[in-house]
Amino acid sequence: MTVKVALRTLLERSVKKMGKGMNPVVKASALEMVKHAYNEGITVQISAGYRSLEEQANLYGQGRVYSYKGKNYSNLAKPIVTNAKPGQSYHNYGLAIDFFIVSDDGRRAIWTVNSKWQRVAAIGKGLGFKWGGDWSSFKDYPHLEMTGGLSYTQLQAGKEPHITSPKTSKGDGHIISIQKTLNGRYKTNIEGDGFYGPKTRSALIKGLQTELNKQFNKKLIVDGKWGPKTKNATVTIKKGASCNITWILQAALYMEGFNPGPLDGVFGEKTGTALFKYQKASKISADKLAGKVTWNELFA
Repeated sequence: MTVKVALRTLLERSVKKMGKGMNPVVKASALEMVKHAYNEGITVQISAGYRSLEEQANLYGQGRVYSYKGKNYSNLAKPIVTNAKPGQSYHNYGLAIDFFIVSDDGRRAIWTVNSKWQRVAAIGKGLGFKWGGDWSSFKDYPHLEMTGGLSYTQLQAGKEPHITSPKTSKGDGHIISIQKTLNGRYKTNIEGDGFYGPKTRSALIKGLQTELNKQFNKKLIVDGKWGPKTKNATVTIKKGASCNITWILQAALYMEGFNPGPLDGVFGEKTGTALFKYQKASKISADKLAGKVTWNELFA
């Protein structure tokens, strides 16, 4: 049986590949695209983000004779992969990303431009990106960019792009329902946008802290932060449990891409199966028991 790669894994890989020089809105939008695609059953990850001028020179030197700032970057053994010199790529300013589809288990890159690829590009465009696959001359299918309307010349001159988070269409309906329940039950006041971000994660932790205090008198500070006190206060949830903590477990599993069935607060067969699959994917003990290790994996 193939175990589906966890959303967290795709996000962690994507963050690492984008590097530290990304525009924060572009980075957040890229991760939102990965989440949105995952909720539609498409596993995708970011393969590149910020690229230094020296890295750009290295790419431009493939297939041609080229030197940059006195250093030889010529590499005739490889084919030409870009026509952009250093400073002539939006990657150099943290305003562009590249993506690819991965197999369901997350182990294999799939570079075929098919309906899934085009759907991811559409999600990206809905978030404010421009897609290289729409270009008329040189089609760059993995490429997405968010430039703020600035040219390379303006960016080279030091002009800063003004990019705001785009208003997106509503995301996953189940996540919207979870967000509404968190707001109603725990007064978390988060946006019901249908995407699993840091604020929704914090709201789930607040819910767990509240229930641990209410049901087990754990005397935790309800701050939405995952720390050693909250971790040590967690209780083990298993099949047959019926409570709000089970609902939080179900919600957290769903956020990670493992469907526990109805979000009803009842630990039944589907919740057990989703938990088992999540534990296997996370490489922790797959015992169908939601104990400290599982809670920590979900929220740390």
